Amino acid sequence: MGTQTEWPPGLIWATRGRVWGFTILVTAGLSDPLRHYELAFDGGAEEPTVYRRTSAGVALRFPDPDRRRDGSGRVIPHEFVLLGNLADDVQSLDDGVRTVWPVVEATYARVWDAVSPPPANLPRV
Repeated sequence: MGTQTEWPPGLIWATRGRVWGFTILVTAGLSDPLRHYELAFDGGAEEPTVYRRTSAGVALRFPDPDRRRDGSGRVIPHEFVLLGNLADDVQSLDDGVRTVWPVVEATYARVWDAVSPPPANLPRV
């Protein structure tokens, strides 16, 4: 996965913070990660948890494992699209959480209560 400050190739991560709205934080290096995100989550828009494998990769959605909530009291969801090799070993939602949460956990803890969203592809902690 490279050094700890690099994001794994093939990772798209979207979430919201305590006061900032839903945004894509990691883009997998794609110029249009939203297109991949929308295709991956097509059909699972309202489900609180999602594991969905497509020909392009894996879509995951799960509530914040640390039970953080936004300023309105809503559970904060984390949504991921895993592309390429990153998706290969993820065969379930539990596999996905074990794969991605340790990668993003410290970075999210640093930014979730910021006043505004961090920039896309912020440095990994």
